[in-house]
Amino acid sequence: MTYDIVIRGGSIVDGTGSEPVQGDVAIKDGVIVAVGTFAGEGTKEIDATGQMVTPGFIDIHTHLDAQMGWDPDMTPVCWHGVTTALMGNCGMTFAPCRPEHRELLAGMMETVEDIPKEAILGGLAWDWEHYGDYLASVEKLGTAVNVAGLVGHAAIRYYVMGDRSFAEDATEAEKQQMADIVSDAIDSGAFGFSTNRFEPHKAPDGRSIPGTYADVSELVKIASVVGPKQGLMQSVGANFDILKAIADIDGSRVLFSYGTSPEAGAGEKAAKALDELAVGRDVTAISHVRGSGLLFGLQSLLPVGSAAWLEISKLDLIGRLAAINDAETAIRLVDEAKSNTTFPVGQVFYLGSGDTPDYANRQNLKDQAAAADEHWSETFLRLSRESNGKALFTFRMFTSSLEQQADLFKSEHIFPGLGDAGAHVSQIMDAGWSSFMLSYWHRETGYYSMGQVIQKMTSGPARVVGLEDRGLIKEGMRADINVFDADKVSEQQPELVHDFPGGAPRYIQKANGYKATIVNGQISVLDGELTGTRAGQVLRSA
Repeated sequence: MTYDIVIRGGSIVDGTGSEPVQGDVAIKDGVIVAVGTFAGEGTKEIDATGQMVTPGFIDIHTHLDAQMGWDPDMTPVCWHGVTTALMGNCGMTFAPCRPEHRELLAGMMETVEDIPKEAILGGLAWDWEHYGDYLASVEKLGTAVNVAGLVGHAAIRYYVMGDRSFAEDATEAEKQQMADIVSDAIDSGAFGFSTNRFEPHKAPDGRSIPGTYADVSELVKIASVVGPKQGLMQSVGANFDILKAIADIDGSRVLFSYGTSPEAGAGEKAAKALDELAVGRDVTAISHVRGSGLLFGLQSLLPVGSAAWLEISKLDLIGRLAAINDAETAIRLVDEAKSNTTFPVGQVFYLGSGDTPDYANRQNLKDQAAAADEHWSETFLRLSRESNGKALFTFRMFTSSLEQQADLFKSEHIFPGLGDAGAHVSQIMDAGWSSFMLSYWHRETGYYSMGQVIQKMTSGPARVVGLEDRGLIKEGMRADINVFDADKVSEQQPELVHDFPGGAPRYIQKANGYKATIVNGQISVLDGELTGTRAGQVLRSA
């Protein structure tokens, strides 16, 4: 027997939660056809000796809806073992959309998710009105990663109600029309519906996006068509009462963003509340794997907005470096920073100067500066000089305590992730969450065994989305597979590049330790580099 690919001699972690077992894996026509010991050779063979062989990782919180229009490789998630991405989260999608509403939807995606509007308008075909047509358009792109989609509340509400959608209640007829649109979208391939009740998410004119204040009866009406179709209801910003209302609909499955505070006991309390919410309900939470928030550095966001800092913010990196190396300018910057009382220095942490960022750093910038007998701005400037402007500092706005996060992760109803790939592109870089799961939560702390950590990134999220043919290494499953060195997997330092349309900036982050990533039976990444093969598919709900 000749196979397309045979992966030889690896430690197979099948995605069920079972621990590694030595064996081979054979692939033919995009499907896993043999696992363990079997006769035959592969047209291509991958030596996985000393490597883990796992299902491809499934990222269930992305905003790659726009980026894939000009970056079909869908970097950086493709470098971190992700083979399937769920897009359309947080109520933000580009369909349904009337032609005259395109600029508004693009503008909302810009203000909510930090994706440049002009890149969105110029990078996508915009040859659709309804969701099924949108998926057909996406299918023409040819991506390196599989994509599954949710249909978003903001787009639907604006499609039905126009400008009234921002603040007014929908009529019963409008609720029914929205439910019908969602039903048609699921029939056309959407895996469910997403909504957003986070008030700071604004449209370009400053109003909270459509759906933020929608009456719960509107969500219940929509859930009543999503549940029977085995669709997913995804939410951000909804309280537990709203989540209960939609989760109690027959057949309803709910996914929502969740977290905990850094206070002692907060993680355990949050886990308990989640477990109680999930009693008798199909409810799943998703949370960050490490501290998340704004990235500060000379190459991007500066920590102070006063006169001298604003002056250098107008310069490119070379100009900024020259400015901070000027003694007089440096004194002005420090003096202004000393007068600033708003910068959250106690929640800001240096990512270090090594090849791998130190996301577990326990010493904040305030204490780091005190240890060096400096003001924090002096430390910021010194490290920026020493690194030629590459030094980065992360503001842990969310998940500021890994200890409390560990207690939260004890709930069986939560999945690590929330990387927000494709969004907030010049502000954060969390798309390497899967590599951090392997390097920190498995290798460094031992919190998850290898079997457990892989299940959390493969079959677990596959079940949440509703993917029946992915997430396991098993005969008959689609051949989405990773091969990696468990002792070496890690994230590289974030890097600011200007590769979006029009030269707009964004952070990227590459990875170490990945031997190969296979998507639908074709090698997409080999030894950390893209092969140019784009075998990703637009997945459609059953």
